[in-house]
Amino acid sequence: MSETTHTENTAPQAEQHEFSAEVGRLLDLVVHALYSDREIFLRELVANAADATDKRRFEALTDTALALPGNASIRINPDKTSKLLTISDDGTGMTREELTQNLGTIARSGTRAFGQKLDSAKPEDRPSLIGQFGVGFYAAFMVADRVDVTSRKAGSDDAWMWSSDGKGSYTLSPASRSTPGTDIVMHMKDDAEEFLDTWRLRSIVRKWADHISWPITLRETNEDGTSEDKSANEGTALWRKPKSEITPEQYAEFYRHVAHAFEEPYATLHWHAEGTTEFTALLFLPGARPFDFMEQSRESKIHLHVRRMFITDEAELVPNWMRFVQGVVDTEDLPLNVSREMLQATPVLSRIRKAVTKRVLNEIKTRAKDAESGFDAFWENFGPVIKEGLWEDGEHRQEIAGFARFHSTHDAALTTLDDYISRMKDGQDVIYYLTGDNMDALKASAQLEGFTARGLEVLLLTDPVDGFWPERLNSYQDKTFRSVSQSHGDLEKFEAASADTAEPADLDALIPALKDALGDQVKDVRSTVRLTGSAVVITSEGGPDMAMQRLLRRSGQAMPATPPILEINPRHPLIRSLSERVAKGENIADHARVLLDIARVQEGEALPDASGFARILATLLAGNAAD
Repeated sequence: MSETTHTENTAPQAEQHEFSAEVGRLLDLVVHALYSDREIFLRELVANAADATDKRRFEALTDTALALPGNASIRINPDKTSKLLTISDDGTGMTREELTQNLGTIARSGTRAFGQKLDSAKPEDRPSLIGQFGVGFYAAFMVADRVDVTSRKAGSDDAWMWSSDGKGSYTLSPASRSTPGTDIVMHMKDDAEEFLDTWRLRSIVRKWADHISWPITLRETNEDGTSEDKSANEGTALWRKPKSEITPEQYAEFYRHVAHAFEEPYATLHWHAEGTTEFTALLFLPGARPFDFMEQSRESKIHLHVRRMFITDEAELVPNWMRFVQGVVDTEDLPLNVSREMLQATPVLSRIRKAVTKRVLNEIKTRAKDAESGFDAFWENFGPVIKEGLWEDGEHRQEIAGFARFHSTHDAALTTLDDYISRMKDGQDVIYYLTGDNMDALKASAQLEGFTARGLEVLLLTDPVDGFWPERLNSYQDKTFRSVSQSHGDLEKFEAASADTAEPADLDALIPALKDALGDQVKDVRSTVRLTGSAVVITSEGGPDMAMQRLLRRSGQAMPATPPILEINPRHPLIRSLSERVAKGENIADHARVLLDIARVQEGEALPDASGFARILATLLAGNAAD
């Protein structure tokens, strides 16, 4: 192990720094809320050491001065006498600035999101938050009163020590380290001495880090009192072993390692491709959705290896809509010094991408057909991302549509498009859908009344991408998609299950009066059969429907105000009453404005003048009370 200069030798030059407010709060959350799951600290620190060593090996391909020593490893040294646990690596190391950036601030996710998820998570789910939120280093404070990190950047002679007790501040001071890499020294708490026992440390390494490709050694004391670094992990590239030699437990352990997860994978795909391009792949469909999944980048993070050497996790080996897939692809057909620019252009990687995408897609399709596979739960986790493929992946769009799942008005269960089509009414050649912000609002939408009365099933879509893909997909099995809010005239072809016997209002005078009162606030006013219980609804024609317009405005896109069409229910008591008022020569301008605002509220639209709406409504109610 490399020698380190401790704080007392450099104290006069030490710099005191305060943690950012987020880090201070985070440390409190990790130490106290995750206290019972402390063994994960070792998994996180070993994983960080492996990443740093991988990074240095890759950098050395283009800069031989950064070459790793031949015996590069990750070393764990427990010292019961001094109550110290040290983890050392030969990785790329950190500069003073990188120590501050990596250990003094949080780069992503943030403490608020972490804390909210922690509060709502079940105790058995809480450990997974550490990996998912990228805060693994701070788990060291669950077992340590103080943590000293001494690091020397590869290619530099300078070393720095970062030291903290995790209570609001840290110090930075010059240090020394004979070789590049990092030492993490933990001053163990009294109740964490179990993590100084070699048998305990070995069991944790075998559980969480057995398949890390770098050797992990554990300092053990022999019977004669001498110390020796002994191998603690198998260190084999699991994907290179025959499937017959790998147990389900080993697959699960490897999945947890690459995915920073704690659950079982939903599916495991392990194969060797031969032919024009040879590669081995070990991929997983996750068993649970990460807490911050929708906040992550859209690029896939499958690890690309060349001859077992990690090259990058930014090779985009599957389309963006498959970015939830985890695992490793290893090939012999790329040079070790492959650059990112080359990766984007090489035909070898293009062929690998195509083959990997096809294999994953076939696995998803197979499981979607198996009623016992639990596919609906998988879809609830990752369907919002997979549906992005309906919008952007022209090659696989129809295949995705074939296994996609949707909520609908038929019943509470998810449905496929094929099942929807099998239930279509005679004469129906359109797949109807309604988009909105949440399921409860959609189920209560006035837009559905006429369709429900006629037994016409409607897909209920609440994900952001749902506003886009129906237009791009356009049709499935020769059935076109149409938003119910843009389906004027469709309902007349179908008979309602029970006809409304109420006398319809005379609209000959009412509609012109409403148009005159509302002016350019509406594109048109017309009678409708789409309503059975509501008085009014707003719809659109010749452009994005109302939900799409709201989505575009929320995303910051310039969306010119498009006046809606106001449709009125001639059999509703309110419409009949207004018709009678017009016949008597009364002015219904205020009533017209209230009608339009009621329709806007029903549709989830913001009122252009909420105060005016409240004032006019109060006046009308007062008048009715006086009558």
